[in-house]
Amino acid sequence: MLGQDGGLSLTIAQVVQRLKGSALHSQLEQQARLSLHRPDIKLESLKEDIKEFLKTSGWEKKLQNAVYSELSVFPSPCHPSVPPEHIKESLAYMRKAQGSWEKRILKSLNSMCTELGIPLAQKRSVNDQKELLNKWNEMGTDEPDLSLFRPVYAPKDFLEVLMNLRNPNYENSEQPSFRNHLGLIQVSLKVKDIPELKEYFSELDLNVGQLDIDDSANVPPELFESEHVRIGQKVLAEQDSAAAQQYVRQGCPTSLRAELWVLILNVSNQPEDILYYEQLKSNVIQHDLLVDSLIYKDVKLTASNDDYYFVFEDYLYQVLLCFSRDTSVLEHFTYNSATPPRSYIRGKLGMEEYAVFYPPNGVIPFHGFSMYVAPLCFLYHEPSKLYQIFREIYVRYFFRLHSISSHPSGIVSLCLLFETLLQTHLPQLFYHLREIGAQPLRISFKWMVRAFSGYLATDQLLLLWDRILGYNSLEILAVLAAAVFAFRAVNLMEVTSLAAAEAVLADLSTLKVTPLLQIFLFATGS
Repeated sequence: MLGQDGGLSLTIAQVVQRLKGSALHSQLEQQARLSLHRPDIKLESLKEDIKEFLKTSGWEKKLQNAVYSELSVFPSPCHPSVPPEHIKESLAYMRKAQGSWEKRILKSLNSMCTELGIPLAQKRSVNDQKELLNKWNEMGTDEPDLSLFRPVYAPKDFLEVLMNLRNPNYENSEQPSFRNHLGLIQVSLKVKDIPELKEYFSELDLNVGQLDIDDSANVPPELFESEHVRIGQKVLAEQDSAAAQQYVRQGCPTSLRAELWVLILNVSNQPEDILYYEQLKSNVIQHDLLVDSLIYKDVKLTASNDDYYFVFEDYLYQVLLCFSRDTSVLEHFTYNSATPPRSYIRGKLGMEEYAVFYPPNGVIPFHGFSMYVAPLCFLYHEPSKLYQIFREIYVRYFFRLHSISSHPSGIVSLCLLFETLLQTHLPQLFYHLREIGAQPLRISFKWMVRAFSGYLATDQLLLLWDRILGYNSLEILAVLAAAVFAFRAVNLMEVTSLAAAEAVLADLSTLKVTPLLQIFLFATGS
């Protein structure tokens, strides 16, 4: 274990090391050099004067936001002797399960490749390149034959894997826990109980003002909203990431959400970022990947059939095709329990020096993956900005929804939290559904894996995602899933089959997120 001082100095060293290679570092150096020509910079107080200049010119705030972003994304540093795989995932059985799951996914991809006689990657002909470039903004009009392609896996396949997770140390002990074996998840992890959730999500208290609440006891909604907008504008003027993150916990005004999320995620959209996006686009134009067809298929099966999102089909293709080529995404595997898949250059199978990551970003899309991007299209209409926001949200949060880990925001912990909340606070409902073969997790799993995208109305989904960013946690997904069951409990107590239970919970588009969360957390018994 590291002492507090040792841990702090290691954190500082780690952050400094990461920022040294960034564009911000070179910009700060450039600004410091330029400031030397200013009359108010004196040689005898050079250091202090340059610091003051960087502060008054706004560069200090940019540096603070960059440091805050690094601390929000990367895990706390471990002892230097800790193996890298322990930083990715500390539990050996979780690492083993994730490794087995990755082999299954890769096997599925390779078998599809063999069956269809299509290479994993190939250079497009000059004519194909011209054609794709010409229809880049109209890819939704293209109707390629995708009948032979199938999603590599769907959420229900992933749930089966999680249901079979076992801790070998625990399995061999004399005293199995009865409660844990009532649900589908059979491993023990520490998850928050209601008192801990109340403390963690304290800004959702019934006595705290919220956007999208019509009958607040303390302040009339229109008065709260106008004051909340005023504070939001002040936060934006200050350009403070930490303040923005705190602010969105009470919900974002629609007019300010796009810029507040940019501030929280520390996305810059500078000319070099736009150029980087254009380079990714160029890579898409030049090379055809097998995963391109999987992306096309997924968009056609999901977003294209959604009343809210079908209009954004072109944006989805652009963002997801560029995402698949983005090697900067590989960096998140340092703290992701997953390992990027590797393939070999043709004819060089098994030769390590010819191994390459496939796809280049290390992420194989699954059924529903495009729904992580679709809601963001309501906020951002400039492709490079939309792309950066999605990439940042993915490498901070959404990767945890399809990888096996013991992280509190990982999908295993979310499933366990959901089942524990239902068992503890709605035991009759949980037992009833279990007895009729309608395990609640079988219904709610798809909601959580997609972060409720495609299930809630978009305005409500964005209010939910406000809280993900605000609390820097995905735990709110499990709380909302339990709250939905609590809200429909009377109807669910009357059903006699899984199909009937699914029918009761088939339409979530009329639900209001904030009151549901508030009532479940703060109006139920501790």
